[in-house]
Amino acid sequence: MQRRIEHGWRLRELMAARGMNTISDLIPHLSDRGIHLSDSQIYRLVGGTPERMNLNLLGAILDTLDCSFEELCPITVQAAPGRATGTADAAPAQGAFRPARARIRKPQ
Repeated sequence: MQRRIEHGWRLRELMAARGMNTISDLIPHLSDRGIHLSDSQIYRLVGGTPERMNLNLLGAILDTLDCSFEELCPITVQAAPGRATGTADAAPAQGAFRPARARIRKPQ
């Protein structure tokens, strides 16, 4: 069995819980922590789920919102069914046909 890891992104919810309703409320807090992003970058950060993120930015967000990583980005691990390879029960049966080794001879 393979395991599939999924993550959520609750930045907008946590901002709203702390009275920050727009991206303009978040910009000065990030600037105080040395993170300078454009309005469009912050808009994408708040509105979507990022695939990659700078650790300095993540630390600034966690510090600004006074929350833990688990609150901001809940992780779920699910067992995903693996591919059937057909080799699990492929043991040869007793007396099964087995090809003979080929012999190559020089022509005379």
